[in-house]
Amino acid sequence: MRVGLVTGEYPPKPGGVGDFTRELALALTAHGAEVHVITHQRARGDGRFAVHPVVGRWGWGALLQVRWLARKLKLDVLNVQFQTAAYGLAAPIHFLPDVAGLPVVVTFHDLREPYLFPKAGGLRRRAVNHLARRAAGVIVTDAADGAELERRGVRHLTHIPIGTNIAPEPPPEYDRTVWRAALGVPPGGMLLGYFGFLNASKGGDTLISALAVLDDRKAKVRLVLIGGEAGSSDPTDVAFAAQIEKQIKRYDIGHRISRTGYITSAEVSANLLACDAVVLPYRDGVSFRRGSLLAALAHGCPVITTQPLEPLPELRDGENIRLVPPESAPALVLAVTGLLDAPAVRARLSQGALALAARFGWDQIATRTLDFYRSI
Repeated sequence: MRVGLVTGEYPPKPGGVGDFTRELALALTAHGAEVHVITHQRARGDGRFAVHPVVGRWGWGALLQVRWLARKLKLDVLNVQFQTAAYGLAAPIHFLPDVAGLPVVVTFHDLREPYLFPKAGGLRRRAVNHLARRAAGVIVTDAADGAELERRGVRHLTHIPIGTNIAPEPPPEYDRTVWRAALGVPPGGMLLGYFGFLNASKGGDTLISALAVLDDRKAKVRLVLIGGEAGSSDPTDVAFAAQIEKQIKRYDIGHRISRTGYITSAEVSANLLACDAVVLPYRDGVSFRRGSLLAALAHGCPVITTQPLEPLPELRDGENIRLVPPESAPALVLAVTGLLDAPAVRARLSQGALALAARFGWDQIATRTLDFYRSI
């Protein structure tokens, strides 16, 4: 099967959707598919599958570029990796199924609506609905998004979760004790990790407020912010990161925080393995579309995160995860304090995390994705 993966993000441009596309391409290739990634002009491949960096701007002309390339490559299906910020919050990508000339599957990484123009109002939702309804098939990475699209009348739909884009593979000669010391963790101290961009939806401000309380209490806690502060697709990341910096200065807790900046996957893995717990206080609740969550689980990190908007039976509070209410710094403080001097509890959460992560393997994701392509 010849598969085209259309994505607004792709390495070296940072972003979870780009990383997901790369991992999906690798997994599909391992299953015998001929994969072609169609993406922006700054993208770079590594020879393991074809990358076509042809799009300068995701305007109407980009749709014609994609159609021309799909015909030239004799693709059987196009799979759009949809997150509106990755396409500049613009309208054209929503109409690719109308002009592509072959079956288009859309993978919704979220249901965020495009900007379009001032006072667009209901047209924004109509654009997303049009994309979903005109697609030959729809994949959602989060069950709640699937339920919402079904309420909007989308029928040929399946739920396939994402996998981690960060394997537990630290650099050679990795020594956890040495790594923790380099991060300034005191003897007997607890290292908290936060992984991902400082996006408003991820609740970094709640985490900083909780850290300020822990600092007041002289708790032996340190925080490492893993990865870059802002993504290239969402312009609001930069403003929110600046807000976080002001908050850190106001509380005077910079001495409690280490920042890695953009680092390699191996270095991300090393930092996650160094943590005693990873704190991910998503403002909109935890879901399995969050790559930062899956990376932490794959590394066996005890995870403190926020209660999901829709029930997720796989998550068992106190067994494989620690759940707290969204936007509650006091609840985060209690959760962190409960793990401070509780190695047995941390060990139980770690084992539970690894067992949960095993459900999200790329081999299974590729198999289900190819089966869905063939069903359209």
